[in-house]
Amino acid sequence: MASRQKLSGIQKQVLALYRGFLRTARLKAPEERRRIESVVSAEFRDNARNVDRRNFVYIEYLLRRGKRQLEQLKNPDITGLATLEVKK
Repeated sequence: MASRQKLSGIQKQVLALYRGFLRTARLKAPEERRRIESVVSAEFRDNARNVDRRNFVYIEYLLRRGKRQLEQLKNPDITGLATLEVKK
């Protein structure tokens, strides 16, 4: 049986944030839930691909921003997420 590499503290925070978004999405309407899951998945995947793993300052910034977004999404009056695409 292969042993898994232990996750760092920051990796655990990222995974907890991702799970938090998915759990919160379950509380929304079905069509909005799918949209939230899609946006969250794409955002996390994009950041995993494009953010240098050693850039801790930027990763911590993304974590803080994500936590604020998650808290807003938990509000029952909020129905979904909006995304802003910036062309590079």
